[in-house]
Amino acid sequence: MNARNRDSFCQLFTNLKILPLKSQYIFSLLLFSAKNLHSYESNSAIHNINTTFSSDLRTATANLTSFQKSPFNFGIKIFNHIHTCIKNTSHNINQVRSTLKGFLLIN
Repeated sequence: MNARNRDSFCQLFTNLKILPLKSQYIFSLLLFSAKNLHSYESNSAIHNINTTFSSDLRTATANLTSFQKSPFNFGIKIFNHIHTCIKNTSHNINQVRSTLKGFLLIN
């Protein structure tokens, strides 16, 4: 790729379609959450009122820092912040994978 020692890797990663480390972590957490949606509780399961956050997952309340920083809990927080078009495709893992990777490469 003719990259020099002091070149920025951002453009190089984008050209090679490689996710940076932060994006890879987000990608793996969201795939874990999408694969295990049956073990999470959504806000729509608690009440039947159609609200803005009804498609979000319910976060568990815990006082332990080890649980608050766990992948299980952190995956919920990230899943609630992604765009609704990615949330709507959460039933198909292959579609989530391709949509999410494209989204993370652009942003």
